[in-house]
Amino acid sequence: MIDRRLFSHFDWFTLAITALLTCVGLATVYSATHVHLQGIYKREMYWIIIGFAFLLAAVIVNYSLLERLGYVIWGSSLLLLIAVFIIGKSSGGAKRWINLGVFYLQPSELAKLALIIALAKYYSNRPLPAKGLTLRDLAVPGLLLAAPFLLIAKQPDLGTAIILWMIFWSMALIVKIRLRTLIGMGLVMAAMIPIGWKMLKPYQKARLTSFLDPAKDTLGTGYHVMQSKIAIGSGGLTGKGFTAGTQGKLMFLPEHHTDFIFSVYAEEWGLLGALILFTLFTFLIIRGHAAATDAKDRFGFLLAFGITSMFFWHAAINIGMVAGILPVVGVPLPFISYGGSFLITCMMAAGLIINVRMRRFMF
Repeated sequence: MIDRRLFSHFDWFTLAITALLTCVGLATVYSATHVHLQGIYKREMYWIIIGFAFLLAAVIVNYSLLERLGYVIWGSSLLLLIAVFIIGKSSGGAKRWINLGVFYLQPSELAKLALIIALAKYYSNRPLPAKGLTLRDLAVPGLLLAAPFLLIAKQPDLGTAIILWMIFWSMALIVKIRLRTLIGMGLVMAAMIPIGWKMLKPYQKARLTSFLDPAKDTLGTGYHVMQSKIAIGSGGLTGKGFTAGTQGKLMFLPEHHTDFIFSVYAEEWGLLGALILFTLFTFLIIRGHAAATDAKDRFGFLLAFGITSMFFWHAAINIGMVAGILPVVGVPLPFISYGGSFLITCMMAAGLIINVRMRRFMF
């Protein structure tokens, strides 16, 4: 039987923010695709319904179960990432999807939640050194990151790999790392930059460098960013109005319903609309932080914090990317960008924040 106290502590505010962001996303996907890609927004509606079902499931199941199954979830996610290379579908030079008949699953999206759960389990089940984690303490968490990180980078999916990297360090820093260890690892990673650079694909190198001067190759590597800046700038203060944007409608803006959907939104709703969207994301992040702070146990704290960091880095990198202040690395915007696996992952993540918060008084 479900404890009635759960309903009295239900986090309606986080649910409302999630619903508002999802509605904004659906409207923007419709605006971006109703002329040339009419089936996209219809599929987005189906994904939203499925996503809310997963959100509800993430709310109902006690999050302590995730702690017990943490490594099983991580291992299952790893098997799915390996399966991509065996039975996966290739598109646009990348192999990221598994055909399940009725839809395509992108395991790299689920890997984000799996990593957060596994890291939260590891850190919560061990006494933490008073002075902070040492290199030895980071060995197992490093392996939990390295396996999915390398498999995802191999697909290749640089954007998701970067998100995993940022989640890992966000959670490690909140747990606390010894300053000496942190400086030493920073020096080692700096020394490995040339090796990492050589491992990148040519188009990935072009994406990482084009943001420095996108006007240098406006029809090549700088095209995405230039068109995105035009769309954002043309929105002005109040925007051109719903479905009245031209950059996406006339197909000047690539990936206008996925990675660059914020450009479509900003063109139609202007600076004021962008500020409203920023406010919604800020509320979501603040609410996630509050859920972490008020959690009844360390696992709940780390779970909510890891999810909040995932939302933060997704939003920060995507908006910085489309505004031209960060390299284009293929990171979608939570709840706004089109994508079934990504939307379901975001819905489950929001459900887990609600789960942690409403069980803060349950013992």
